[in-house]
Amino acid sequence: METKTTPATPSTDPEAANRARFELELEFVQALANPFYLHSLAQQNILEQPAFINFLKYLLYFKDKDYARFIHYPHALHHLELLQHVQFRTAMKKDEMLREYLNQQQFDHWRTWKDPAKLNAKSQAENTQQDIPMPLDSTTSS
Repeated sequence: METKTTPATPSTDPEAANRARFELELEFVQALANPFYLHSLAQQNILEQPAFINFLKYLLYFKDKDYARFIHYPHALHHLELLQHVQFRTAMKKDEMLREYLNQQQFDHWRTWKDPAKLNAKSQAENTQQDIPMPLDSTTSS
């Protein structure tokens, strides 16, 4: 007789449930990088709901380096921090200029950002080239 094993679902496997919850929270935090999404949340009065404000406080655990390493959009953490302040949440609802300002700042950052790892590698390559003696040109030696 053949026994069938049912795959673990998040509702039956605590580890799978934790992973699913983490992935959902990570996806939400990364969505906060989008100023248009923030403005939409504000327009729907979601940023005024006490339960949502508590959720935003809870999500601050993503600022810890063990969790921040999963973030692909660093502006998400900056916006998460801004959302902790009632003044920012209020301004986000009223002021489309703030949305545009955040969007422009984000664009400018991405446009001018230089990858430190690439800069470091380039610097090391230049230093290595300086250490290599150049062959003497036979026409210039006396």
